[in-house]
Amino acid sequence: MNAPGTLPSAAAWYLEISSNLNTRSRRHRLCIYSIGFIRARAQSASLSQELRDLGVVAQPPPKHVDLWTRVSPRPENSGSGSRVWSVRTADGRVGKSPREQDAERCDLTSTATGIVPSSVEWKRGTSKMDGEEFRKAGYAAIDEICKYYETLPARKVVSDVEPGYLASLLPTSMPDSGEAWSQIQSDIEDKIVPGLTHWQHPNFLAFFPANATFPGILGDMYSTAFTCAAFNWICSPAVTELETIVLDWLARALSLPSCYLSAAHGGGVIQGSASEALVTVMVAARDRYLDRFGEDRRKKAEARGRLMAFGSEMTHSSTLKAALICGVEYRTIPVEEGTWRLRGEALKKAIDEAREEGWIPFFLTATIGTTATCAVDAVDAIAEWKQQEGNDDVWIHVDAAYAGAALILPEYQHLTPPLAHFDSFDMNMHKWLLTPFDASCLFVRERKHLIDALSVTPSYLRNKASESGRVIDYRDWQVPLGRRFRGLKVWFVMRTYGLAGLREHVRRTIELGEGFAANIRTRDDLFEIIAPPAYALTVFTVRSPDPEVMSDNELTKKVYERINLDGEFFLTHSVVGGQDVIRVVGGSPQLRKEHLDRCFEVVVKFAEDVSKEVTENMPN
Repeated sequence: MNAPGTLPSAAAWYLEISSNLNTRSRRHRLCIYSIGFIRARAQSASLSQELRDLGVVAQPPPKHVDLWTRVSPRPENSGSGSRVWSVRTADGRVGKSPREQDAERCDLTSTATGIVPSSVEWKRGTSKMDGEEFRKAGYAAIDEICKYYETLPARKVVSDVEPGYLASLLPTSMPDSGEAWSQIQSDIEDKIVPGLTHWQHPNFLAFFPANATFPGILGDMYSTAFTCAAFNWICSPAVTELETIVLDWLARALSLPSCYLSAAHGGGVIQGSASEALVTVMVAARDRYLDRFGEDRRKKAEARGRLMAFGSEMTHSSTLKAALICGVEYRTIPVEEGTWRLRGEALKKAIDEAREEGWIPFFLTATIGTTATCAVDAVDAIAEWKQQEGNDDVWIHVDAAYAGAALILPEYQHLTPPLAHFDSFDMNMHKWLLTPFDASCLFVRERKHLIDALSVTPSYLRNKASESGRVIDYRDWQVPLGRRFRGLKVWFVMRTYGLAGLREHVRRTIELGEGFAANIRTRDDLFEIIAPPAYALTVFTVRSPDPEVMSDNELTKKVYERINLDGEFFLTHSVVGGQDVIRVVGGSPQLRKEHLDRCFEVVVKFAEDVSKEVTENMPN
């Protein structure tokens, strides 16, 4: 601490004590400090004002348990010319003398008499963080975020904490009094980061990527600063209009059919996730089918009980979940072995069989980039079937959550013309297009169906702009009422990288994935690629040297588990055609060839180790 009489202000003194008290001190004790510098400043108006600015107030103390507690004078001297002030804690305990070095007391020693009146409450402020404090905290936070990204390669990818770890580190209730930002920020690295799995790490090769970039982070920061519910255009016109504009930009970049643009009868809306988008469009599909019965509630109820949604064996589980939420039946359709995609013939057969059984098919999820293998369903054949149907009985939704990002590349845009015959399309910019979660971009061919199904307009939501029909109210395009300013981060990312930059990122990632697949092929004694590598994803199984001792599935599981237990890389597994497989896919901007080369070395090492164990257990 500074020598008595040298500290320039009460503010500096306050901050110094705050910074020197550790976590245990704040909760269980008050350290002993000798503060002999107060003197005349203690009697001045400037000190009182400084303390008020800091939130340190003189008043009858409220009941609370925190750092600053009631102080009352004790008629005891601790040396020539000084007085001792002991602490009365919230539970009534009184501190002891300095000579006893009791950890429950804090001395406020002064050469002046009467500087601390009886029953003074010294506590941290509970008032708002002002602009200057926010500026300093913001600089510190951004600096810490930059350091986090710089140190990512040195961190273990997957958190190794035990369930419930955080409850043992945090109190059971919120603090009664506000805490200093420096204290709060220190808990990020000490308490929160140990419980994170680092999705931005170049060695994170699991699930699908969830990219974050600095322009997107800045967009979220501004969005939070401008916080508004934004359910109607009038709530903040810029929120609605920017979202419409950037989604039109995206539709053009992906070469989507013009029916998905806002200038036509369709348009785009940003949802929280592809799963949320699926629930939204399935509700619209259900109501579109039932609307044919008009006001006949009996016929509607009878038909509703026979509605059935469809997806392939490889369709993401979000379609099943949407069906559960919508209260309809769900059936899966077999895929073609080897390509693992839904074919038009299989679709027709499944629909015909369901109709013969008395079901009403009303919804289908077709996929561009399935989760297990990144297979692409036969969208051209599905579009042909839809044309042959000649009606809108079945709503066709295209789930392109991950692989849809590749449509920005001209070499993949041959997939988009059939989408003109479908009803909706969704892709996540927060997976592969460098935009932080959440930014799931849903496009519909006819926005009318969303609005008819989801529009609820009580009197307090009515306004002249909405009723003019000249504006979009996105509350009618989603399940929630309120919504965030998500379009801002999309705008920042698009403007920072440009179409060329986004294309370069996706194309580079695909090339890196093809390089990893090529490495796997060099060890066909150990591995078998189960599905054609696609969209930077490689799916493979580990060959067993003796299937009678250990099957390929068992060996693959052991290798996968040991890789993740080792912690250098994080991979996920899946089941394809009854085979356990390992998936490797990366989309991080930090990903480089050397990371995937190292991953290959690690996979080979553990595959060889487990294979050796099998060989040692083989019968003579």
